[in-house]
Amino acid sequence: MTAKGASRESHPRRRRRAPTNDGGGGTSAPFLPEELVRYGRHLILPEVGAEGQRKLRAAKVLVVGAGGLGTPAALYLAAAGVGEIGVVDGDVVELSNLPRQVLYSTEDVGRPKVVAAKERLESLNPHSRIVARREPLTSKNVLRTLRPYDVIVDGSDNFPTRYLVNDAAVLLGKPDIFGAVDRFEGQLTVFDAARGPCYRCLFPEPPRPDAVPACAEAGVLGVLPGLVGVLQATEALKLILGRGRPMIGRLLLFDALGLEVRELKVGKNPRCALCSKGALSRDDSRYPASPRG
Repeated sequence: MTAKGASRESHPRRRRRAPTNDGGGGTSAPFLPEELVRYGRHLILPEVGAEGQRKLRAAKVLVVGAGGLGTPAALYLAAAGVGEIGVVDGDVVELSNLPRQVLYSTEDVGRPKVVAAKERLESLNPHSRIVARREPLTSKNVLRTLRPYDVIVDGSDNFPTRYLVNDAAVLLGKPDIFGAVDRFEGQLTVFDAARGPCYRCLFPEPPRPDAVPACAEAGVLGVLPGLVGVLQATEALKLILGRGRPMIGRLLLFDALGLEVRELKVGKNPRCALCSKGALSRDDSRYPASPRG
């Protein structure tokens, strides 16, 4: 994924609404016999049940980046019965992607990622509507792209896109499920400016382009993005269901070599240029720009 800058559009922060998309079946529509079998293990969970499965069917989740993080997240969201899954990415499948991005096969090399992802996800669950957007996120389309969705899963692999997604999510009042991987280490948290910090609270400014090596330079253990991506999907399902304790205000650090998990508490920065009290207004000069990529 690539980003070409930050949006300078100015919008008041909106209250997050309950999911309204019906996924083609309606929130109160009865389940088809095939759905009762497909989602049977969910339906017998007291924390999910028929009501929770209808919430999943009504939900809309956007996955940013159809790569190592986004593809496993999208797979499990579709398998769980999320009504609409948007996938945005402008890249094509490369041979070097396959050790990490197991959604694709060798035959997909050279094809647009979102096209191959849409086919695979629809074959996994025809009850989920898959919206493929073959384009990079930019300052011109980010608000329009994120606005229809209830939850954002950020599977991007570069800092400009992460800042762009965060800034738009704050402006639109949507939760941003963040994941990142590097060599043998992974990170996970949920940014929700209404209840906790945003990405800029932790990292006000991006690092220099040469300060952090890219995956192609530093390498990454192939299974690691899958682990973090599945955790991102887990957080999305929790948010939709309104169950459990989301990772808001908590940063999970995973070390695959030692199989160690640590958790750090992260708080809202009262001086955050984006999400602190009074930082957002209709005056777009107060909206900090993301770096250009």
